[in-house]
Amino acid sequence: MQASGRIDGTTSTELARAKINLTLAVRGRRSDGFHELDSVVAFADIGDRLKLTSGVPTAVHVEGPFAAAIIGENLAAQALALIAAAAPGLVPGRLTLSKMLPVAAGVGGGSADAAAVFRLVQAAHPQATAHVDWMGLAARLGSDVPVCFANVACLMTGRGDVLAALDAFDPLPAVLINPQVPVPTDKTRQVFAHLGAQPLKDAPTVAAPAHRSVVSLDMLRTADNDLEPAATIVVPAIATVLAAARADPGTLLARLSGAGPTCFALTKTQADADALAEELSARHPSWWVRATQLS
Repeated sequence: MQASGRIDGTTSTELARAKINLTLAVRGRRSDGFHELDSVVAFADIGDRLKLTSGVPTAVHVEGPFAAAIIGENLAAQALALIAAAAPGLVPGRLTLSKMLPVAAGVGGGSADAAAVFRLVQAAHPQATAHVDWMGLAARLGSDVPVCFANVACLMTGRGDVLAALDAFDPLPAVLINPQVPVPTDKTRQVFAHLGAQPLKDAPTVAAPAHRSVVSLDMLRTADNDLEPAATIVVPAIATVLAAARADPGTLLARLSGAGPTCFALTKTQADADALAEELSARHPSWWVRATQLS
């Protein structure tokens, strides 16, 4: 697990980094209802911001440009509830979530928030939570939460709960692009329904691969995101985003992340990423566009 936060007296902070599926293969539908996945996952240097204030009653406050887009109880609050059940008597404190990432966007925003809550509470209350099975709690919340808790570039298999940290991963300049169009509340369910994955023939993955791949652009080009065609049916604007990104001469590779609709474009240099982000923002002012670095 990679720590990304700061502790200052009774206040600690964490960056819930955007999770990007550089590749995503769906091997089949499992008997437990989940899908068997094979994905190279990296994290951006941007994300939601969380602050935990210890020594005060437990509460959750959500703010930021995308706070109003959260429907129902957010995963950060659910993470606190799981911690309370796993560590009776613990009072984690007041959580403030600044929602900077688009919601239901394919970048694991809610999962990253929950994972950041786990890291915050673990760091702030090490003795009271020494017995907590953090990865077990993460898997209970969702398939993306374990890799977000690890917070490092990984090869992710199983239903998302089997992780192998990548041996070598040079930071990749990139641009994240979200068309900011309405998406169905059950977007991911619809995407997998359109995918129509067949039942898994082999036993689900239970152990991390012995070989940990070294990520290169050539390797990424040999793979794909199996969800892209189905996601484009559910959210047609994805095709427009990918066409715009792929048309730019500075783009080395453009692809959908997760079930979308956020896409990413890899560039040769950070200056190229900044230039692409500026150009796309100017041509499509309603889009959410951010230059970043994936690692």
